[in-house]
Parts: sequence; C-alpha cells; structure tokens
Amino acid sequence: MPFANRLEAGRRLGRRLAHLRGQDVVVLGLPRGGVPVAAAVAEALDAPLDVCLVRKLGVPYQPELAMGAIGEDGVRVLNPDVLRGTGVSDEDLARVEERERRVLAERAGRYRGEGPSASVAGRTAVVVDDGVATGSTARVACRVARARGAARIVLAVPVAPRDFARRLGGDADELVCLETPWDFAAVGQFYDDFSQTEDDEVTACLRRHRHTATAGREVTVPAGAVRLAGLLTVPEDATGVVAFAHGSGSSRHSPRNRYVAEGLHRAGLGTLLFDLLTDAEEGDRDNVFDIPLLAGRLLAATHWLRAEPAVRGLAVGYFGASTGAAAALWAAAEGRPAAVVSRGGRPDLAGPRLPEVTAPTLLIVGGADPLVLDLNRDAQTRLRCENRLATVPGATHLFEEPGTLDRVTELARDWFADHMAPAHVRPARGATHARGNRHLRPHR
Repeated sequence: MPFANRLEAGRRLGRRLAHLRGQDVVVLGLPRGGVPVAAAVAEALDAPLDVCLVRKLGVPYQPELAMGAIGEDGVRVLNPDVLRGTGVSDEDLARVEERERRVLAERAGRYRGEGPSASVAGRTAVVVDDGVATGSTARVACRVARARGAARIVLAVPVAPRDFARRLGGDADELVCLETPWDFAAVGQFYDDFSQTEDDEVTACLRRHRHTATAGREVTVPAGAVRLAGLLTVPEDATGVVAFAHGSGSSRHSPRNRYVAEGLHRAGLGTLLFDLLTDAEEGDRDNVFDIPLLAGRLLAATHWLRAEPAVRGLAVGYFGASTGAAAALWAAAEGRPAAVVSRGGRPDLAGPRLPEVTAPTLLIVGGADPLVLDLNRDAQTRLRCENRLATVPGATHLFEEPGTLDRVTELARDWFADHMAPAHVRPARGATHARGNRHLRPHR
C-alpha cells in the first residue's frame, strides 16, 4: 500500500512502534527525508528527536549509486560490490569522502545550531528514515548511535526491499518495516508525494519535537567504605530534589527511572539517580533483597544531598521501585524525606518500619499486577502517615503497556509538587495542576 506522504508514513510507523512508548527512547531521523517521518514517530512515542547525520558516498560519475556512506564520529561503511563493479580508485573515494565530510559538518551546524546533539548513552536509539534502498546510510546511522553509547538500536522505516534484514548485517538490535514489496526498485515509488524535503522543514521539525532536557552531572556518593556512582540533575529554580532507589540496585541505568526523572525535571524538580550497589555487589542476588543495606545507602545519599551546594536547603523526596520502594520506606523512618512515591513496590518488605514513616506516601501499582496490589493494600493498613494507593488500569508490574509509565510520571509529579514545594507556591487542595491532573486526595 503506498503512503500519501512522509507524515502519514511516520504516523503509521509510530503506531507499529507503540511498544517503545514509556521507555527511555531517543528518535534519530536521517536528513533530510527521514526527519519528517522521525518527527511523527517522536510525537507518537513522546520522545526527543534529533538528527543522525550521515552522507552517502556516491560513485563519482553516477552520484545516485552509493559506494558507501559516512557519519559523525568518523564512522564509515563501504559497499565492496559497488566498489569492485565500478572500479572506483582509492584516490577518487578519498576525494568524495572529504567533500561529504565538509557537508556533514556544515549540516550539523545548520540543523542543531549551537545546541548539543541528544544524548543516546544508555538509551534506546530509534533510527528512522523514509525508506531503505541499499542500506548503506542506515547501517552507518546505526553504527553512529552505537559509537555514542546507545544501549539498544531499533531501525525503523516505512518501506524496504524484501532482503532488508540481510542488507543491514546485524547493525540494529531490532528491525521494523511496514512494507517489503516484491517489486521494490526505489523508495519514492511507494509514496504519492515524495517531494524533496528542504532544510527549513528539517530545522522546523527539530524545533517542534526536541525535548528540552536538563543537563545532569556525574557525581560520587560516599556510603561508608564504598563510593556510589550517580547522576544529579537540578533544573533552574528547582523546588526540591528526588532520590531514586531501584530494585536492582542500579538506578542510574534504569530506563523507567530516567523516564520518570525527565518528567520531574519538567515540573521543576531535581533528581539523583544513583547506584545503591556496586558492580561487585550486584552480582550477589541476595543484596537486592537486603532492605537494611539498601536503605542505609539511601540514607547516605540523603545526607550527601543535604550537604551538596547545588541542592542545599531543598526538600528531599524518595522515589522507589520494586524492592527499592521498601528501601525508601525503611529509610524514610529515619531520613525524614518530604514525600515518598513507590512504583510497583514491595512496601511489605519494610514491614517493621512502616508505622514509623511520617512522610506523605503514594503507592502506585499496576491494575494488572494483582499479587503486588494485594501486598500494597496490606502495607497501607500499617502506614500511619498521609498516604494513598493509586492503581494504573491495565498496567503490569513493569508498566510496559503504552501510556502506563506516563500515568506513573503524572502521579509522582503531582504528589511531589504538592508535598515538596515551598508552602507559598503549593497548589490549593483539590486544585488542578498545570497538565489538568486533579489533585489526589490523601486518605489514611
């Protein structure tokens, strides 16, 4: 089925990629025609958009025929079959590459201006083009993303030849293509409107869809004899800072924690994502369930935060997931945070400490996670503080279903905003927040 234009192709591709919504995703469009497609995908996934700059290396006397491609960071892929068949010399190849690298640098400045490229380190990079023919530029784009530290690479296109997977040579971890027709000759034959995309359209797409992420800095949190790696992010005029505790012991690299953290940044809250366990400690599974150990690490981070100049004087909150939620509640009995949020947590593992918690506590559980829901209901009966249990319909334990992690982010954002902001800027009880989410009325 032909596509009306790149926008329609991108919307259809976005629907196919719905399983990635709520994950820590960056969408990378290949200029120029791939960017409008990528913009529609970014909108569908509510993800940041950037360009992945690559240039085809065309045969000197037949520029539309790709003998390879180049990308940022010195990445190059050559097509040996085309080079052999055309007899292009090393000197001719070098001249073409030098010219295309100049174009690459010029376009980087034109599209991004003074701004940096979007960080893909530790995240899922979704590389998008308007179609694949030879696959050279797509392979280079995947390698550029890999060189920049992407944890996972998804190559997504509306149309490609039937041997699409073979041509990509394993450069992507997942391939997504809507149409692989038998009669494939060129990408343009499958679009009603395949007019050239201009630079102005590329920059306009980037302006509309690029998220304004707050830059964080790597920090080291002392905890007794160990030093824990972390990422501290503090938006301008932050009203509080939230320390994250993840069930695996590693909060820095949790895509769900990072997704929620970005939502808190947009609400003016700082975050500390740090590893409760060292690499060596993570190898012992028992440590993940050592709640006093994890709670002790969170308390150490709390003391560090309260002395850290960038956030000194700000209210501190805790966000815990799975066994990390038990650690957050255990630590809350001593650390006295301003608020606690648990996502899919095991508060029952903090049982002896629950009556001692004084911080307002929000327990978020997936509606399709019945065992954990029962554990949270039981734990709630032992809490003496202001508290609420919120269920997210259709969500399972990891909140992987489309839209469910967005709901977690909204709930956490509103709870922290209500309980961590200075009194003179807190919304009135029952007021509606900026995004139209009604305040959660607490109960005991």
